[in-house]
Amino acid sequence: MIEKKKTSRGISVTFKLPADVAHESVSVVGDFNNWDPSAHPMRLYKNKGYWSKSIVLKPGTYQFRYFVDGERWVNDDQADGYTASPFFSENCLLHVE
Repeated sequence: MIEKKKTSRGISVTFKLPADVAHESVSVVGDFNNWDPSAHPMRLYKNKGYWSKSIVLKPGTYQFRYFVDGERWVNDDQADGYTASPFFSENCLLHVE
């Protein structure tokens, strides 16, 4: 799930994934952080049943994916769209206005 909210610093985007998607870790990675899995690790909220991370972004269109347990890539079924990646898969699209 993706939630967007305007703030004084830009658009706060909150990324959420169900807790059972990963055993150890999830990071949200994309062109907004140079595809660096260490830049935006998600936090597990066990009592709420999800992983979550909020990031403030400027308006634009971004590509992203989730890096799960340090070994696999996962897309968000709530993404604004999808586009082909250079690695024979699809990246999620996020439109921030």
